[in-house]
Amino acid sequence: MKKALSVFLAAIMIIPALSLMQGAFAVSEKTGIAVASDLHYNIPRETLEGDIDDEVFFYANRRAAMEDESGFIIDEFLSQCAEDDAVQFVFISGDLADNGRRLEQEHLDVAEKLRNFESETGKPVYVVNGNHDTGAGAEDITNEKFREIYNEFGYGEALETQEGTLSYTADLNEKYRLIAADSCDPTVSTEDGLTSDRVNWIVSQAKKAYADGKYPILMMHHNLLSHMPLQRILSHNFIVRNHTATAQKLADAGIKTVFTGHEHGSDVMTYTSPAGNTITDFSTTSLTMYPLSYRFVEFADEEITYSEKKIEKIDYDALTEAVDGYTDKQLMPMREDFQQYSKDFFKAGIRYRLWLGLTPEKLGIDEDAFYADIVYTAVGGLTEILDMPLYGEGGLQEKAKEYGIDIPDSEYENGWDAATEVVSYHYAGSEPFALDSTEVTLILRIADYLLLEDLSTVNDKCFLSLANQITSNFGTDSVCKDFTKAAAKTLGPVTAGEYFIVAIASPLLYGLAYDRDGLDDNNGSIPGYGADVSNAENISADFTAKFNKFFLYISFFFRYILKIFGIGR
Repeated sequence: MKKALSVFLAAIMIIPALSLMQGAFAVSEKTGIAVASDLHYNIPRETLEGDIDDEVFFYANRRAAMEDESGFIIDEFLSQCAEDDAVQFVFISGDLADNGRRLEQEHLDVAEKLRNFESETGKPVYVVNGNHDTGAGAEDITNEKFREIYNEFGYGEALETQEGTLSYTADLNEKYRLIAADSCDPTVSTEDGLTSDRVNWIVSQAKKAYADGKYPILMMHHNLLSHMPLQRILSHNFIVRNHTATAQKLADAGIKTVFTGHEHGSDVMTYTSPAGNTITDFSTTSLTMYPLSYRFVEFADEEITYSEKKIEKIDYDALTEAVDGYTDKQLMPMREDFQQYSKDFFKAGIRYRLWLGLTPEKLGIDEDAFYADIVYTAVGGLTEILDMPLYGEGGLQEKAKEYGIDIPDSEYENGWDAATEVVSYHYAGSEPFALDSTEVTLILRIADYLLLEDLSTVNDKCFLSLANQITSNFGTDSVCKDFTKAAAKTLGPVTAGEYFIVAIASPLLYGLAYDRDGLDDNNGSIPGYGADVSNAENISADFTAKFNKFFLYISFFFRYILKIFGIGR
């Protein structure tokens, strides 16, 4: 009897303790979320094929995405999330499948990977659609089909949905509510579809979240804020329409964080509304494209911290079992440094993409057009210069001296190498290249040489060919080029007009190459939802940041204007 009573009393004491422990486990003081975007899963090919003249990266593509390796990269991402106890939830902000609008199997494969992850870890996954998943050009992958395939990853537990879209809301825990917004246009691929109705729905859901005692976190595919200079002009399909007005509405509705993708670049931008409310857009790069990264974001009342996580390896045995044709020259560098391999793959793909864009065919030039010879000569000269070794006998550095242009020493092999290096940093975020850096100086001077050399070549071959045939008897068959070289040595390689152009363009160049807007793109922190920061403090900080950027841009402008008058040249 005493033994039974002891067991009963022990149970009475233990059960409340277990309940308290269970409650503490269920609602942590911090909420950790792994955020990935643009998985672009491809069903791996049986055998590697490619069109690039490169011994190792012949199978790279114009998107610079690791398509055949994509499924194994996704597996490693989910494995890292499973092993990291701080990760409680996984967000994926669209483009789960690369050919999702026409290949249902790609979606089924991704859903199976996510299903296995949830089953093994108990960690919920939340997804939202991207422009590659459904919409314009979709055959069988309708909104209903997408919702059916990914029902277990947000849609099945939705608190509310918006009719005619793939938007939904879901509670993460006692503190936070996810608003997953469909930002895709149903008829135009890549175009944003965040209409006023959709924006108003997001605002209403944010207000409901606060009414229910929850903080709203927004996730959608398209960027909310501009993550590159003149993004709305240069790549308008990657950012929502009326983005400033939309950001103001969302910030004033109390949404402090939004996770986006689509642009494939890692960048963090903050907007402050006139009322002093702030919203931060975390644009996350494509998981299956260099730098093969995702974010870990930890929410606490006072502070939201974020850090970059990278895919450093994959299951190479599983890869070679699934795909035939990998050579030791590919597998060895993969195993030694998968990050470096992915970067070299990326640079090969970007080079291929730029090269394709420079062909007369891609430019839409008919070989019978009267101006075809001019274009063919210009494009051929341009690609020849970019292919040319930078250093050594007959290299670009030596040839540029004929025009008085000083090509700085560097570790880059050719113009393509330097250009794709800067592009790779733009995608990876935290761009380190100041305007006076070797990389930017190198690109500007290569561009100057391109202008002088290529244009004079076009003049000699297309406009002065007859005159050059006559003057060849006197020892020259390139009158324009000789004149340009002589003028450059006398007047300097850079004209006043070119300085003026650079003065106007310098803010754009700065924004692309040197990211110093106060927030690191990959590792940093912002105030949490419960932080004691007044709206007046937000307005003051926003004004200071804008003034500093304005002052910097003005200094760039006058720095080059002074060079027109020979000061500081």
